[in-house]
Amino acid sequence: MPVDPYILLLLGTVGLAALFPASGTAADVVSGASTAAIAFLFFLYGARLSTREALDGLKHWRLHGTVLICTFVAFPLLGLAARGLEPAFLTHDLYTGLLFLTLVPSTIQSSIAFTSIARGNVPAAICAGSFSSLAGIVVTPLLAALLLGDGGGGFSTDSLVKIVLQLLVPFLAGQLLRPWIGAFITRHKKVLGLVDRGSILLVVYTAFSEGMVQGIWSQVSAVRLAGLLVVEALLLGVMLALTWYGAKALRFGREDRIAIQFAGSKKSLASGLPMAGVLFGAHASLAVLPLMLFHQMQLMVCAVIARRRARDPEATGGPGPDGSSGTGDATGREGGSGGTGRAGGPVRSTRSRVSPVATTVR
Repeated sequence: MPVDPYILLLLGTVGLAALFPASGTAADVVSGASTAAIAFLFFLYGARLSTREALDGLKHWRLHGTVLICTFVAFPLLGLAARGLEPAFLTHDLYTGLLFLTLVPSTIQSSIAFTSIARGNVPAAICAGSFSSLAGIVVTPLLAALLLGDGGGGFSTDSLVKIVLQLLVPFLAGQLLRPWIGAFITRHKKVLGLVDRGSILLVVYTAFSEGMVQGIWSQVSAVRLAGLLVVEALLLGVMLALTWYGAKALRFGREDRIAIQFAGSKKSLASGLPMAGVLFGAHASLAVLPLMLFHQMQLMVCAVIARRRARDPEATGGPGPDGSSGTGDATGREGGSGGTGRAGGPVRSTRSRVSPVATTVR
């Protein structure tokens, strides 16, 4: 079961903030640098997203619509249902963080990696993750303003202006400049990836430093954290079951169901941390804690599921549970590799022969 090395770096950053929190002038400098880092992150997100690939993915609109509904409707509804656990099981701040994690977009890289390992529809996972990240820039702040209200960090017109200036404007600038800088970003993607991660570490250090200075962490006990882990395990289990069996009820093929399960059940740490820094300010430390824990949990559980899916009889060409073979056709219906589509011609498998890629924080 994988432990994301980046999680260890994040925990180390939290420890650094606990021992040496920035205060006074240093806090102002760190806060300004964090603001600039968030804007730069979303500029890079915009420059990396291929608009053409995203538009091509609209051909499979049922699958992408299903993932978006799971991400921005089903997840938030479960988060709202957990309100009954406050304050007996979760403190107000921990519940706010839990609800926030249900609002952030899905992952990209890890969804692709697990879909590839499980022999699912990798191109669909790529497009679904991209759509979710793109929609999340607008949808997540709006849902946060609607569902969290003043209890989420003081949402106001000024807060929405900050969101637009720090998240949306840099993203759109990246999209506009992509024709000129896209090749440069592709050539230097490893270096820029390190910049990505370094920027997120700076955001985490800023958030947890502010939390330490304001004494927020004195409100959290080991029992409350254990309760949070139990709630998050239940949340992940429900979403994994909902995405798999719900997609089956909608008559998606096996490969598409795999993409829906992995893209629709996970949340992006890379997008969620910077958004929390903008939305919550000094309260961001407790707001991002549930997301950090959920991120590691989803990696461990989905790694096990992906390997089990890869050994399914349907994935290896053997007989499926209903005695059939194959993985489903391009229209999303169950069937063998020799089936026919709506026009009566042969249907090619949607499986992409992409080797598993490394799982990252996205």
